[in-house]
Amino acid sequence: METAAFDYTLPPELIAQTPAMPRDSSRLLVVHRATGELEHRTFRDIGDYLTEGDLLVGNNSRVLPARLFGRKTTGGKSEILLLEQLNGSAWKALVRGKRTRAGTVIDIWTHDETPSGIQAEVLAELGDAQRLLQFSKPIAPHLPTLGHTPLPPYITETLPDAERYQTVYARPEGSAAAPTAGLHFTPDLLLALRAQGVRFETVTLHVGLDTFKPVSAAAVADHVIHSEAVSIGVDEAEMINQVKLASKRIVAVGTTSVRVLETAAWRSAGVTGSLRQIVTETAAHNACPWKPVIPYTGATDLYIYPGYPYRVVDSLLTNFHLPKSSLLMLVAAFAGYDLMQHAYQTAIAHNYRFFSFGDAMLIL
Repeated sequence: METAAFDYTLPPELIAQTPAMPRDSSRLLVVHRATGELEHRTFRDIGDYLTEGDLLVGNNSRVLPARLFGRKTTGGKSEILLLEQLNGSAWKALVRGKRTRAGTVIDIWTHDETPSGIQAEVLAELGDAQRLLQFSKPIAPHLPTLGHTPLPPYITETLPDAERYQTVYARPEGSAAAPTAGLHFTPDLLLALRAQGVRFETVTLHVGLDTFKPVSAAAVADHVIHSEAVSIGVDEAEMINQVKLASKRIVAVGTTSVRVLETAAWRSAGVTGSLRQIVTETAAHNACPWKPVIPYTGATDLYIYPGYPYRVVDSLLTNFHLPKSSLLMLVAAFAGYDLMQHAYQTAIAHNYRFFSFGDAMLIL
């Protein structure tokens, strides 16, 4: 399948620049796979499509305030986006600023644009804007006071309240971007769903910046997916297995939750090592039906595109994704390519808001 098949034209005015107020007032496009029917609803109506015993599974990763500003000791402003901590003081990062070569030292600013007393030295150039940085002291404890929330590049408006780029159930820090399907939930809506008998559990996937990169390979199968840290606990795995055994639905809140759940299923099936080529695997379809997932903490490079055999997820709640993205391919694998295309074109025609702060789609 060609990557070009996942391209589409989006009017710039449909790229949401600000979150909906309140969160659950965003629009919801309901997609029925069995019939192809589409319904236009509001997110707070989601309970109309869930029944007692269904289980929502969200990603509880919290966005790290990993965007730092400063000035090089040789002059010139610099911007740092932390990507991966290698040890207490060393990080891989994206660094913006002219002539940021090995040996460059950057004074890190406070929010008032005054020196914080912490410096970052560029130890090595890693290609493009990536650099290996050594901080003068561990930077992680200082991120709450020095760091800024890193918004996606297509959002140009200032976000007055950084918590609007966090889910209400965000807990462990580690993501470079929010698991945006969960941004629509409010505490009151979650309580209302609980009263309805709909359960809610969380898993963890720390989202990397590669999630925004379009697939550059001409053929979908040739793309090399990025690896991300994931975790699903003992209690959460047991709950998922009980729900599956009771023939109730597992509703993944976002593509990141999908990757955690499906990774745990392949580990349950005895698949070890890389999961990248799992689309073409046939030998691993032997998991016990009463134990679809196991607890798992590690990394996943699971790449889901059309042809993938879903093992755990029964319904998917997701936002509208970037053209040619691996996330769009994951959705097409779940909904079917033609139905996904129809849903996206319908959303554009009805002026739905797209991407991180945009509206949602519930695929049943």
